[in-house]
Order: sequence, then structure tokens, then C-alpha cells
Amino acid sequence: MHRNRPLIGICAYELPASFSYWRDVDSVMVPAGYSRGIAAAGGIPLVIPPMEGSSELVGTLDGLLLTGGSDLDPALYGQSPHPTTSGVVPHRDRSEIELLDAAVEAGLPVLAVCRGMQMLNVLRGGTLIQHLGDSPGDGEMHKGPPGTFTRHSVRVEPGSRLHGMLGDGLDVHSCHHQAPDRIGEGLIVTARAPDGVVEGLELAQEDFCVAVLWHPEEDVQRGGPLFGGLVAEAARNLNAVA
Repeated sequence: MHRNRPLIGICAYELPASFSYWRDVDSVMVPAGYSRGIAAAGGIPLVIPPMEGSSELVGTLDGLLLTGGSDLDPALYGQSPHPTTSGVVPHRDRSEIELLDAAVEAGLPVLAVCRGMQMLNVLRGGTLIQHLGDSPGDGEMHKGPPGTFTRHSVRVEPGSRLHGMLGDGLDVHSCHHQAPDRIGEGLIVTARAPDGVVEGLELAQEDFCVAVLWHPEEDVQRGGPLFGGLVAEAARNLNAVA
């Protein structure tokens, strides 16, 4: 059956959650800003739990959105954990690496957010700064008290896909203590924070594969162009096949 709207897979968190009378129930969930952003842009959001065999979904999806969340296992990029590394979920790491690798190989449009950006860099052989608090400025620009976002500006590189969607720069919602260090193969830096931290990456190829370290799902106005760009690219591919 032909779809009129593109189907966008959204990688979900898996963590204990509390609701009604229930406490600490293992749950699959994703902040609603992601699914609302995709739906508002004209796509159909499909939440994907961490799972074995996730790459089999690539033939069904029209686009992929990697979300934020816990730290990646530093073993994925050949390092020992920093004392601040926390919340590692190995089966989520495995599921998303498998799915992202297959999506990139298939040329599926991809938008990777925060943890997703870090995942893309690691997949391509890059490494991460495990804790920005070890750098000058203590990373205060990027992460505030638990449960809060900071705000800072980013500058976007002219000529990039990101620039085409966002222009020269914008203020963003930030909540991360890690960032790309060595940049992975085939990736180009497309945005930086005022302190030089890499905030945007994309694959240097024709396929749409864009990553940002900030959280577009927290601001409909600023996040809309990113979700819209992903859905528009997925729709073009869907219509080309129809």
C-alpha cells in the first residue's frame, strides 16, 4: 500500500519510568517533542525500541531520527570510562549502531540529535570528549543542573545542509557533557559553539545525513526546520519510488 506521508523511525529510550500507581517500570519512551516535530512536518513518527535485528527496518522506513539520552559505552571508541560516564545502555548502543549503519549504507535520510550525533561520529571511527568539564570553561555553557537545559548560540558553516535549513546561526537548547573529539571518516563539521565545541556534523555526500548536538525537540520554532528538512528529504525519496 502506497503511503502519502513518509514513515520516520524514532529511536527510543529504554529506562525505568513512573506513572499512575506504578513506579520504576521498565519502559520504552521518547520525549514527545520528537514525534510532534515529525508529525508537524508532515511525517508519520514510528517509535523504535532498542532491539536485535534493528537493521531489518531500513527497508520499511523512509527516514531515521536518532534521539538524545545516556552516554555511549566508551569501549565503542577504544577508551576507558571517565568517572562522569553514566547510564550506559549496551543493548541500546548495539541496536542504534546497527540501525544507523544500515541506514547510512542504504542512503536513508538521517537526522541525529545529541547522543545520536555522538553515535554517528563513533560509527564513522571518531572519538568523543568524555567530559567537557575537563576543558577550559568547565562545560557550563553546555550542561546545567540535572533536568534543565542551558541556552547558547551556534555558528553554522555556509554551504552546508545545516546552513540551508538554519542560516548563519541560532540560539539552541543544550544538555550534554560530551562532544565529538576526533571527527569520523567522511564527516564534516558544520556548526560550533562559541567555545569551539563541535555542534554540527554531516556526511560529505549527496545523501541527507545531518547531526546536531543540541535539542531541536525543545523548541518548535527553532527545531521545525530540522524536522522539516528530514521529512522533506524522506518524502522526495518516497515519491521517487512511487
